[in-house]
Amino acid sequence: MPKIYFKSVPFSKEAVTLALESGVDGIITDAAHVEGVRNLALCDVFSEEELPPVNMISKADEEDVARRIAGGECLVLKHGWEVIPVENLLAQPAVAPRLGLEAISLDEARLAAGILEHGVPLIVLLPECLNELKQIVQDLKLSQGKMDLEVARITEIRNVGLGHRVCVDTLSLLERGQGMLIGNSSAFTFLVHAETEYNEYVAARPFRINAGGVHAYAIQPGDRTAYVGELASGDEVLIVAADGSTSLATIGRIKTEIRPMLMICAETEGRSGAVFLQNAETIRLTRPDGTPVSVVTLRPGDEVLCRTDKAGRHFGMRIQENIREA
Repeated sequence: MPKIYFKSVPFSKEAVTLALESGVDGIITDAAHVEGVRNLALCDVFSEEELPPVNMISKADEEDVARRIAGGECLVLKHGWEVIPVENLLAQPAVAPRLGLEAISLDEARLAAGILEHGVPLIVLLPECLNELKQIVQDLKLSQGKMDLEVARITEIRNVGLGHRVCVDTLSLLERGQGMLIGNSSAFTFLVHAETEYNEYVAARPFRINAGGVHAYAIQPGDRTAYVGELASGDEVLIVAADGSTSLATIGRIKTEIRPMLMICAETEGRSGAVFLQNAETIRLTRPDGTPVSVVTLRPGDEVLCRTDKAGRHFGMRIQENIREA
């Protein structure tokens, strides 16, 4: 994920305030206002002299930029850069970590973030994109692309007694159709729905995913997994919607308590998996149309959304190994 700076030269208090409220990682401004901006929020603040924009319009310019960055400078390419020369720079390990690009629109920011799949480490947003600023920051910081979800058929639901289950309370208000991918195996996870629904006994808690047993895997950002029981305040978790779109949320609180649990089993074509979830009406999986379905009303034959993958993780990272999980 790139860092996102906003450039305010000449200085505009209104623009800087909006940028900080939008969640940028830093501000570039004129030297006279650096200290004043540092008093507004805890973030990176640089003068334009410290991060000057440079032109790159020829092969000689490209070679000069590579030489300077390899020598220890951090450089930002002035708006008007082209993709192929940027790819050439990003392909050089000594250059890639200290290269930034200016952008004036959401499309340009997305392009900068996706060059050679990983993008540049720094994107500097110019005042021309002020009207799109919040959308750009949210898109680049929260969106994690799309996941392929499948329809699974419930094969069994049974009581399994008491167990420690984990509620993941995030700093975000989630919407209908959103939740986390949870399962006994990283190769078969269920879209466990956030508590967005009201009923006559319990108010909605749209910031919460009741994520099930402490032993379960949660699919995390960056093609990683984590045990649900090891998640902690301040961690980022992957939020997945029924259409496969993903975003990030930060954990504000974890609640681990002993509760009655259900074992829920399901299968797709050639795959099967299970998840342990609390036996309560407010705990829901997700139907193929994105609507939540309570675990207490599930029956064999019902369809829910899941994700299948190859098994094999070591400390949350994908590995190639002969592993069987049951």
